[in-house]
Amino acid sequence: MPPDDVPASTADPALDPAAPRKRARPGERREQILQALAAMLEQPGGERITTAALAARLQVSEAALYRHFASKAQMFEALIDFIEASVFGLVNQIGQRDPAGAARAARIVTMVLQFGEKNPGMARVMVGDALVGEHERLQERMNLLFDKLEAALRQSLREGAAQDGAAATPEADAKVAASLLAAFMAGRLQRFARSGFRRSPLDQLAACLARIL
Repeated sequence: MPPDDVPASTADPALDPAAPRKRARPGERREQILQALAAMLEQPGGERITTAALAARLQVSEAALYRHFASKAQMFEALIDFIEASVFGLVNQIGQRDPAGAARAARIVTMVLQFGEKNPGMARVMVGDALVGEHERLQERMNLLFDKLEAALRQSLREGAAQDGAAATPEADAKVAASLLAAFMAGRLQRFARSGFRRSPLDQLAACLARIL
């Protein structure tokens, strides 16, 4: 069974303009800014987010945003930090629970797609749709995330094949399969984001993984 503890970002209902205003605790405003940004990214077909729009949602000035983040790029970096910590924390859990091989690789892919479905705004960040026009280092970080996922998949498949002794070329086979799985994950998340979050990245997943693996 895939992991059922995939974290979801929390779009804070306390950001309702009708809610009474109160003084934020230290660190609370920073968290609210990130929650608001994540919520805005979850709007299907949303345009590029500006700091003015983000400030308006929070009913604060743009200057107030910059007291907590030096730039909008830094806000996106904080979201990417959340993505990386969540995804690779679960990759490590799967590695500790499951023996190397195709089954572990399938669980990793399933977990990543579950994470994207539970966090639509983060899915847009992962596939780069939300990063268009932003600093190029943000897209580089997301590219690196998929590279690291591909490496984890390749290691699992290579070790599993070596233990089974069935594959004549375990290294080459693992490399090809991991590359296909990484491209499949990115494609499913991109389709999910660009469909306005209507097409689930988990559609017919088991059958697709069986074909690849």
